[in-house]
Amino acid sequence: MKFTRRRAFAMATCMGAALAALSTGSALAQAWPGKPITIVVAYPAGGDTDAMARLYAEKLQARLGQPVLVDNRPGASGTIGSSYVAKAPADGYTLLLAPSTFSIAQLVLKTGTSTSYDVLGGFTPIVQTSIQPLFIAASTGAGIKDVKEMISQSMTKPMSFASPGSGSPMHILGEMFNKSAGSRLAHVPYRGVAPAVNDLLGGHVPVTFITYGPVAPHIASGKVVALAVADPQRSSLAPNVPTLAELGYREVNVGAWQGLFGPRGLPADIVRTLNTQLNEILRMPDVVAKMAVFGALPAGGEPARLAQSNAGDLARFDKVIKELNIQAD
Repeated sequence: MKFTRRRAFAMATCMGAALAALSTGSALAQAWPGKPITIVVAYPAGGDTDAMARLYAEKLQARLGQPVLVDNRPGASGTIGSSYVAKAPADGYTLLLAPSTFSIAQLVLKTGTSTSYDVLGGFTPIVQTSIQPLFIAASTGAGIKDVKEMISQSMTKPMSFASPGSGSPMHILGEMFNKSAGSRLAHVPYRGVAPAVNDLLGGHVPVTFITYGPVAPHIASGKVVALAVADPQRSSLAPNVPTLAELGYREVNVGAWQGLFGPRGLPADIVRTLNTQLNEILRMPDVVAKMAVFGALPAGGEPARLAQSNAGDLARFDKVIKELNIQAD
């Protein structure tokens, strides 16, 4: 009898401890966020991803009641910042706003790179925040009025195209176009969008493959002309610009996107809260207007949409990158 009482007391104590632990865990989950949240951007300050991260951070801070900070961790085609988030605790306080380069960066890096992460299994998709159509644009000083003339000129004289970096979606688009059109545009990689646009305006490079935002004011001023968009349909950002499919290059279809990820194992309730909040933020008129300045259109939807975009790009561009032998510097 004495043994039975002790055993019953021990069982009751264990059950009490377990219930207390569950209660504590539930309270912690309900209390999120209880401290500042950090959104990591794996690129320098000043670019599209950084600007939109700061836009979302401002809106989230007002809604969640905690500071939301942006932490720039650039380097190695974005893999340094992405790897950092992959190793962070899955508690909702360290997130990653990544462009679509996230999916393909490791495919184009030279062997021996120490920074790595599991593109599909190492993160929790939260929401695809935007899509960014890619355009072919030319300096008006180059005398190129359409895609046909660009191809023709590239066959008769040396011609180059600028991209924001080796291995970027813009670089991949340029190489895919070269193969499809038989053009001879040599790739000139830059460290970001700004220097590429500066050299386009300065006449150092005649053509660029780029998102619309950085060249929009120069198109409006007549210094740059948009030749084509690489989406299946015309873009609402520039509805008068033909698609490459319309011009006969149906297989040359490359777009960019951005999405918010957390480390692997991020609790479902935190994912749900962030997804709901950002879907509402992406419908705010002032947010839509500011995104358009960067050549971005709101995406939103369930986490599965981001997961599908990520997996689709990885599968598709793995083959393209190997076929065209594309590498980052």
